[in-house]
Amino acid sequence: MPTQPTRSLLPPETGAPHVRLGTLVNLRWLALAGQFITVLAAHLLLDLDFAFGLCLLAIGTGAVANLTTSATHPANTRLPERGTFAFLLFDLVQLSALLSLTGGLNNPFALLFMAPVTISATSLSLRSTMTLGAIGIALISLVGGYHLPLRLPDGAALELPDLNLIGFWIAIVIGMVFLSAFAFRLTLETERMSNALLATQTALAREQKLHDLGGVVAAAAHELGTPLATIKLVSSELAEDLADRPAQREDAELIRSQADRCRDILQSMGRAGKADRQVRSAPLEAVLVEAAEPHSDRGIAIAYSWAPQGDGTDRMPRIQRLPEVIHGLRNLIQNAVDFAASEIWIDGRWTADEIVVRIIDDGAGYPPEVLNRLGDPFLRSPRRLGYDGMGLGLFIAKTLLERTGATLSFANGTAGGRRPPARGGAIAEAVWPRARIGAATGALGENTRLSE
Repeated sequence: MPTQPTRSLLPPETGAPHVRLGTLVNLRWLALAGQFITVLAAHLLLDLDFAFGLCLLAIGTGAVANLTTSATHPANTRLPERGTFAFLLFDLVQLSALLSLTGGLNNPFALLFMAPVTISATSLSLRSTMTLGAIGIALISLVGGYHLPLRLPDGAALELPDLNLIGFWIAIVIGMVFLSAFAFRLTLETERMSNALLATQTALAREQKLHDLGGVVAAAAHELGTPLATIKLVSSELAEDLADRPAQREDAELIRSQADRCRDILQSMGRAGKADRQVRSAPLEAVLVEAAEPHSDRGIAIAYSWAPQGDGTDRMPRIQRLPEVIHGLRNLIQNAVDFAASEIWIDGRWTADEIVVRIIDDGAGYPPEVLNRLGDPFLRSPRRLGYDGMGLGLFIAKTLLERTGATLSFANGTAGGRRPPARGGAIAEAVWPRARIGAATGALGENTRLSE
């Protein structure tokens, strides 16, 4: 049956990533300082013969570009993708010019070609990174074939054998591809994890607000109970006194009916009473039913089962009504309902030391290729066709429930490759130490106002 569209918990896409200009400027200054020191040392200390003046001109060009950029844009400017690409492309061209003046691939500092492409992989899109990498490979190939020689003090050219040059070129290209791919993948995983954690925090904040709102409504219902009762009493007396005046009597009865309506609305919106300590905990059964309630009318039957296990007592334990627990279990139940054929089972078990909740469906089970990765964000399986989920539901559930001390595990109910007649689909199990989630026994204590 069709379901209502839900609002995404992730922040909206901003299109191109934005990089702080000051960071790129500082990195360029660091590179220019290293180039200047290296060129100066090679000319004065090693007495190598190369185009020293042209090298200073290439370095000076980079310095002028940096000064111009700093003068025209604040350091905290966020560059769009095109601006960052142009910035890094200039660095590649400037480095190519410097290497072409100092021996090309015979210069061991040709390894620095990998730096701009690696930086691009951490801040630009895959398309921009691949474009910059292709330009870098073309430039390093051009520098390898066309460059001014680097000569020793006796005039001999400092050149590597052709086989070494080819090997050095291959090493630079492989290093460029490997480092940029690794940096891009690591940055992508970090960004995904940040978005997933943001979604988790948003979901928890939403659940906490709903929980707090219920308490506010409960307090309002309690505090307004007495004045509403007074209004009803007075209006009833007025209606009796105005028996011979139909118009005024009708107004008095209207006031009484509206007072009754206000009372009914407040009672339907929240629990009666103040911030009752009793509502901070509930039997395990009540918490599981509350978590499953939003999915009870989606056409999938939900069966509950409660029983002690092992050395557990016969009495059902009370647990804390934490927003993390309710929202985490709700996500697990939603996942079961999404993939169930006709029914899911919610089992509550307990011992003297543990509380166990199992959620089982009669669907096809978890795809084996992702079973060991369940709980990771942005996890997709090609076998679940027609499903656009990104694995955030299980990730949020795992994060929230583990925050309360639970240990989550996922399995399939199939045995020997054959499906049992029932309860043979996906199984999600959460196990808590009873001391972490169990409610304190004994007197509840006095109720307090919400403002305290």
